[in-house]
Amino acid sequence: MKRQDFYYELPEELIAQDPLEDRSSSRLLVLDKETGAFSHHVFKEITEYLHEGDCLVINDTKVIPARLIGSKVETNAKIEVLLLKRKENNVWETLVKPGKKAKVGAKISFGDGLLMGEVIDVVEEGNRLIKFDFDGIFEEILDQLGQMPLPPYITHQLEDKNRYQTVYATHTGSAAAPTAGLHFTPELLEEIKAKGVDIARVTLHVGLGTFRPVKVDEITEHHMHSEFFMIDEEAAEKINRAKETGHRVICVGTTSCRTVESAADENGHLEAKSGWTQIFIYPGYKFKVLDCLITNFHLPESTLIMLVSALAGREHVLAAYEEAVKERYRFFSFGDAMFIQ
Repeated sequence: MKRQDFYYELPEELIAQDPLEDRSSSRLLVLDKETGAFSHHVFKEITEYLHEGDCLVINDTKVIPARLIGSKVETNAKIEVLLLKRKENNVWETLVKPGKKAKVGAKISFGDGLLMGEVIDVVEEGNRLIKFDFDGIFEEILDQLGQMPLPPYITHQLEDKNRYQTVYATHTGSAAAPTAGLHFTPELLEEIKAKGVDIARVTLHVGLGTFRPVKVDEITEHHMHSEFFMIDEEAAEKINRAKETGHRVICVGTTSCRTVESAADENGHLEAKSGWTQIFIYPGYKFKVLDCLITNFHLPESTLIMLVSALAGREHVLAAYEEAVKERYRFFSFGDAMFIQ
């Protein structure tokens, strides 16, 4: 299967640069995965598609303000550091720009020395391991100095950091938001619960591999970055109960989908567990847990459009995307949503 099979034309002006004032007023394209039929709605109407006994799976990861702007000690050259993965003893795997200035031994100062970093190693694909030195609590310093790591296609500055967080974000650790969850408000979640829908919270810390383009022509040769996930007993129980009673498991976002599909056994049964996943879902994949998916519109030729194509079929997905372009939907992280049922 070729990367080019997942290409579609997208006018640049349809890439949403800012979040809407009211999260739940985004548009919603509902796609029938069997027939390819679609219809247009407003996101808050999602409640009409959720039924008593269904289980809605949300990813409660919290984005860290992972983008740090510092200067190289001695030369004062500007260096941008993106925190990707926490290792041990205040060491992080990072993406550094420009990389050529970040040789092993280079020291970087952030916030006039409030935070200091030293490059201690180069890892795969040129990422750097940086050991940080500071007084106090790292998370508090990061809150003070860090910026939200918005995707490269968003060029506007974000006025309110919380708009790149879901309203249920709890466990810190993501380098990017699980953006399908950005459409939910506390009121909408209450309405969903009142319908008798179970809400299961899982955690997957989104890595930047999410935005990493597929460069190989043959998609099966693409290598996914690993991401850390956690499913507790309560979430496993809710998801298993929906499956066992003949109800649907509806994942909010590709991250929740990857979490449950990584953790399930061959029969689609879940146990409480945590670990790392490199799951790559593309057409031909047989879903073990997920029945329906709430998701945003994804980049052409990305692993995410491949995932939704595995669920609804490539032709159906591309036809729906063509329709969304024609109807001037807003695309990507701050854009509109799709419900695949």
